Amino acid sequence: MELKDIMTTDVETVTINTPLQEAAEIMKKYDVGSLPVLDKDTLVGIITDRDIVLRGVAGGNANLTCRDAMTSDIVSGTPDMDAREAARIMAYRQIRRLPVVDNGKLIGIVALGDIATEPNLTNEAGDALNDISKPIGPVS
Repeated sequence: MELKDIMTTDVETVTINTPLQEAAEIMKKYDVGSLPVLDKDTLVGIITDRDIVLRGVAGGNANLTCRDAMTSDIVSGTPDMDAREAARIMAYRQIRRLPVVDNGKLIGIVALGDIATEPNLTNEAGDALNDISKPIGPVS
Protein backbone atom coordinates (compact mmCIF):
# COMPACT_ATOMS: atom_id res chain seq x y z
CA MET A 1 0.00 0.00 0.00
CA GLU A 2 1.31 3.45 -0.92
CA LEU A 3 1.11 6.59 1.20
CA LYS A 4 -1.22 8.28 -1.30
CA ASP A 5 -3.79 5.60 -0.40
CA ILE A 6 -3.82 6.35 3.35
CA MET A 7 -2.58 9.94 3.78
CA THR A 8 -4.70 12.84 4.95
CA THR A 9 -4.79 15.50 2.24
CA ASP A 10 -6.64 18.26 4.09
CA VAL A 11 -3.69 19.37 6.23
CA GLU A 12 -3.67 22.49 8.39
CA THR A 13 -0.37 24.35 8.16
CA VAL A 14 1.38 27.41 9.56
CA THR A 15 4.08 29.64 8.14
CA ILE A 16 7.50 30.43 9.53
CA ASN A 17 6.11 33.78 10.70
CA THR A 18 3.09 32.39 12.56
CA PRO A 19 3.28 33.31 16.27
CA LEU A 20 3.49 30.32 18.65
CA GLN A 21 0.23 31.32 20.33
CA GLU A 22 -1.59 31.23 17.00
CA ALA A 23 -0.07 27.83 16.18
CA ALA A 24 -1.27 26.54 19.56
CA GLU A 25 -4.77 27.89 18.87
CA ILE A 26 -4.84 26.11 15.49
CA MET A 27 -3.73 22.87 17.18
CA LYS A 28 -6.52 23.24 19.73
CA LYS A 29 -9.15 24.05 17.08
CA TYR A 30 -8.28 21.00 14.95
CA ASP A 31 -7.29 18.74 17.86
CA VAL A 32 -3.82 18.02 16.47
CA GLY A 33 -0.41 17.93 18.14
CA SER A 34 1.71 19.12 15.24
CA LEU A 35 1.54 21.32 12.17
CA PRO A 36 3.72 21.44 9.07
CA VAL A 37 5.55 24.77 8.73
CA LEU A 38 5.74 26.33 5.27
CA ASP A 39 7.90 29.06 3.80
CA LYS A 40 5.82 30.14 0.83
CA ASP A 41 4.74 26.72 -0.49
CA THR A 42 7.80 24.77 0.65
CA LEU A 43 7.81 22.51 3.69
CA VAL A 44 10.60 23.71 5.99
CA GLY A 45 9.69 22.27 9.37
CA ILE A 46 7.24 20.83 11.84
CA ILE A 47 5.99 22.56 14.98
CA THR A 48 4.63 20.37 17.76
CA ASP A 49 2.81 21.14 20.96
CA ARG A 50 5.95 19.93 22.71
CA ASP A 51 8.10 22.38 20.71
CA ILE A 52 5.84 25.23 21.75
CA VAL A 53 6.06 24.28 25.42
CA LEU A 54 9.76 23.39 25.65
CA ARG A 55 11.29 25.87 23.22
CA GLY A 56 8.81 28.67 23.77
CA VAL A 57 6.76 28.84 26.93
CA ALA A 58 9.14 27.01 29.30
CA GLY A 59 11.99 29.22 28.16
CA GLY A 60 9.94 32.35 28.75
CA ASN A 61 9.68 32.94 25.01
CA ALA A 62 5.96 32.69 24.27
CA ASN A 63 6.24 35.58 21.77
CA LEU A 64 8.37 33.62 19.30
CA THR A 65 7.30 32.54 15.83
CA CYS A 66 7.16 29.02 14.47
CA ARG A 67 10.53 29.59 12.77
CA ASP A 68 12.10 29.99 16.22
CA ALA A 69 10.68 26.83 17.79
CA MET A 70 10.06 24.41 14.91
CA THR A 71 11.97 21.26 14.17
CA SER A 72 13.69 21.90 10.87
CA ASP A 73 15.48 18.57 10.50
CA ILE A 74 12.44 16.89 9.01
CA VAL A 75 12.00 13.73 7.06
CA SER A 76 9.19 13.30 4.57
CA GLY A 77 7.66 10.67 2.36
CA THR A 78 6.44 10.65 -1.22
CA PRO A 79 3.00 9.67 -2.48
CA ASP A 80 4.30 6.42 -3.97
CA MET A 81 6.31 5.41 -0.88
CA ASP A 82 5.34 2.04 0.55
CA ALA A 83 3.53 2.37 3.90
CA ARG A 84 5.80 -0.29 5.42
CA GLU A 85 8.85 1.81 4.54
CA ALA A 86 7.14 4.87 6.04
CA ALA A 87 6.53 2.93 9.28
CA ARG A 88 10.21 1.94 9.39
CA ILE A 89 11.26 5.56 8.91
CA MET A 90 8.84 6.72 11.59
CA ALA A 91 10.20 4.12 14.00
CA TYR A 92 13.83 4.97 13.27
CA ARG A 93 13.29 8.74 13.54
CA GLN A 94 10.86 8.34 16.49
CA ILE A 95 8.10 10.39 14.87
CA ARG A 96 4.35 9.84 14.79
CA ARG A 97 3.56 11.86 11.67
CA LEU A 98 5.24 11.88 8.28
CA PRO A 99 4.62 14.76 5.85
CA VAL A 100 4.09 13.66 2.26
CA VAL A 101 5.64 15.86 -0.43
CA ASP A 102 5.57 15.84 -4.19
CA ASN A 103 8.08 18.00 -6.06
CA GLY A 104 8.90 19.82 -2.81
CA LYS A 105 5.26 20.69 -2.09
CA LEU A 106 3.28 19.35 0.87
CA ILE A 107 0.36 17.27 -0.39
CA GLY A 108 -0.57 15.30 2.72
CA ILE A 109 0.46 13.76 6.00
CA VAL A 110 0.46 10.20 7.29
CA ALA A 111 0.03 9.52 10.98
CA LEU A 112 1.03 6.33 12.71
CA GLY A 113 -2.69 5.85 13.35
CA ASP A 114 -3.35 5.85 9.58
CA ILE A 115 -0.93 2.95 9.20
CA ALA A 116 -2.36 1.14 12.23
CA THR A 117 -5.88 1.14 10.79
CA GLU A 118 -4.78 -0.85 7.76
CA PRO A 119 -5.27 -4.55 8.60
CA ASN A 120 -2.17 -5.74 6.74
CA LEU A 121 0.05 -3.10 8.40
CA THR A 122 -0.81 -3.56 12.09
CA ASN A 123 2.49 -5.25 12.94
CA GLU A 124 4.50 -2.44 11.34
CA ALA A 125 2.48 0.18 13.23
CA GLY A 126 2.93 -1.67 16.53
CA ASP A 127 6.67 -2.03 15.97
CA ALA A 128 6.96 1.66 15.06
CA LEU A 129 5.02 2.75 18.15
CA ASN A 130 7.25 0.58 20.32
CA ASP A 131 10.38 2.21 18.86
CA ILE A 132 8.90 5.72 18.99
CA SER A 133 8.08 5.31 22.67
CA LYS A 134 11.67 4.58 23.67
CA PRO A 135 13.36 7.57 25.31
CA ILE A 136 16.16 9.20 23.32
CA GLY A 137 17.32 11.79 25.84
CA PRO A 138 16.59 15.40 26.77
CA VAL A 139 15.25 17.89 24.23
CA SER A 140 17.49 20.83 23.45
